Amino acid sequence: DEEKGLHRSVTGVTMSPELFEKLYLTPKVPHVGDNNKRYANPTALGFVGFVISTFTFSMVMMGWGGASGLSPVVGIFFFVGPVLLIFAMVFEWIMGNFFPMMVMGLFAVFWLSFGCLQLPTLQLGASYASTADPSGYGSPEFNATVALYLIVWGFALFTFFIFTCKINAVFAAIFLLVSAGAWVLSAAYWKVSQGEYAQAAKLQK
Repeated sequence: DEEKGLHRSVTGVTMSPELFEKLYLTPKVPHVGDNNKRYANPTALGFVGFVISTFTFSMVMMGWGGASGLSPVVGIFFFVGPVLLIFAMVFEWIMGNFFPMMVMGLFAVFWLSFGCLQLPTLQLGASYASTADPSGYGSPEFNATVALYLIVWGFALFTFFIFTCKINAVFAAIFLLVSAGAWVLSAAYWKVSQGEYAQAAKLQK
């Protein structure tokens, strides 16, 4: 090599303690887009809130064990379901999961809005009150209005069912069942508005 004019030299790289600490000892700062590694999956939290609220509501509506009326369990409409679903919705948004965020938000506002119907203190039926029905909750107009509201919810949920058919079988099954449930409950309110209470009770169960 020396004959060809080539020389070997030993070189060394010096590194200051500050640079070494920065490269090897300092934890990596999280970057945008790695929230899946920073946070736990919030879907399970929202799912638990949905299941507890839905199962409680369904069992009471079917009259299991002689249950009647939703006033004792009104907390499922304002705390158990919506609170867990809203927390899950916020963290799904932080993690960038658009569709689960939409699902959590959808069910949260449904429970909140439907729960308002179960609070006598709000006196939502006062404008429909009559001598025969001082509360107004049994009036044909009030029940027909609620029936229309549930029909709209049924179509909204069925739209989500279509969206999830090729994405997630569990979500698709949930949306299909809750769509059917919304329409059946709507039919029960229609029967109440028509004075067919026996048919309404059958549809409710």
